[in-house]
Amino acid sequence: MNTISNCPLCKGTSFEKHLICKDYSVSKEDFTVVKCSSCGFTFTNPIPEENQLGRYYESEDYISHSNTSKGIVNKLYQIVRNFTLKKKVKLLGTLSNGKNLLDIGCGTGEYLNQAQQSGYQTKGIEPSSVAREQAIKNFRLSVSEEGEIKRIENKSFDFITMWHVLEHVYHLNDRIKELKRILKNDGYLIIAVPNHESYDAKHYKEYWAAYDVPIHLYHFTPNTIKKLFENHGLSLHKTLPMKFDSFYVSMLSEKYMNGKVNLVKAFLIGLISNLKGKKDETYSSQIYIFRKTEL
Repeated sequence: MNTISNCPLCKGTSFEKHLICKDYSVSKEDFTVVKCSSCGFTFTNPIPEENQLGRYYESEDYISHSNTSKGIVNKLYQIVRNFTLKKKVKLLGTLSNGKNLLDIGCGTGEYLNQAQQSGYQTKGIEPSSVAREQAIKNFRLSVSEEGEIKRIENKSFDFITMWHVLEHVYHLNDRIKELKRILKNDGYLIIAVPNHESYDAKHYKEYWAAYDVPIHLYHFTPNTIKKLFENHGLSLHKTLPMKFDSFYVSMLSEKYMNGKVNLVKAFLIGLISNLKGKKDETYSSQIYIFRKTEL
């Protein structure tokens, strides 16, 4: 295990225990989530060594890598995803006329395929060889392994997207430096992550599925993600909700808490979370759109 001694956000060295969460997907091991005493940033600590982390993804239920429709939760996820893919691509057109798109953590390629069909020149980065091969085989996409990011030329992309990926990145600050380097001066960096200040997170506590330890290394809030990117000369342009996520996460959380999926209760918790999120902008998951402030 790798114990993090300095806060990734403020470099502080004093942490307090936030929660102990279980890895429900693979190992059934317990992991500690800590909060920095100085800035409030929350992260899993300790975490598996980088070369050991891959085994915690080895689940057929990990949909980003397997694209599975097994079980009611994943079937509902697939239905919703087909709708949200179009919305994600439409978002790009509301921001810029640029057409060069990089999606990091592209999984099995459904989003990039939708963008490609809409006229975007696409490139994908995906560390999982299984998911990468599916994306190439099914959609004939250009998808490379993670090390390719370092070989991309400066200021190459109008858009860089990371849909529920940043929380998985082992070397967080190094990755953000690379994102800034390869983003065009007038480009947009679009990041979607869970928000542990949401109502559903507070309701389910250690059973909240979006903690997803240990593969979720960091646990963001609107305030901490804004500060993190500001540290790298990137300013927040806009925040948008991901309203379907509260329902999906609540279904999984119900299963973790009670051993079975209670669709009615999960829908109710997800609905309350969205209503509260509309009031105070703390949805279960949110999209953060950043731009360069240092050109």
